[in-house]
Amino acid sequence: MRIVELRQYTLRPGARETLVELFEREFVAGQQDAGITVGGRFRDLDDPDRFVWLRAFPDMAHRRRALEAFYTGPVWQEHRDAANATMIDSDDVLLLRGPGFTPAPGVREVLATVCHPADAADFAGYAARHLGPGHALHRTEHAENDFPRLPVRTSEDVRVWFGPAEPTPWPTRHLRLEPVRP
Repeated sequence: MRIVELRQYTLRPGARETLVELFEREFVAGQQDAGITVGGRFRDLDDPDRFVWLRAFPDMAHRRRALEAFYTGPVWQEHRDAANATMIDSDDVLLLRGPGFTPAPGVREVLATVCHPADAADFAGYAARHLGPGHALHRTEHAENDFPRLPVRTSEDVRVWFGPAEPTPWPTRHLRLEPVRP
């Protein structure tokens, strides 16, 4: 299991394609060069001003070093103003532990479920009955955010999975996502 960030950006109206193009051209390779595994990148099908993506790290210490390398490095320094000009909010971030997720080539739509279970033991039984290995199940990582320059939501205990919606007895939010690169 790895440390995974599920990042959901609220963008200025009409700016999503500008960010997607910049992200794909500059930020995927730039982050990978810093030791970050960039996972799925998505357009939110229910919000034209939303960009959702994942990145992963082997552990929290690696996360801190890789984020420091990227955000002080030449790629971010050169392109940050252009990226930030597309965004209203980039702080909707869940810090998770899980396998990460990248959709298979050719997939046109992905469903992500963010679930707020009341009890971890109850959820484990639910997951054993309803979720398989293909769901890429993640859970909140409760470690301290050691790169505070990038906030994460720490007040929630969530489970996130990718794949078909499954009814749950807990509050859920479904994200219908289109991969940037099908």
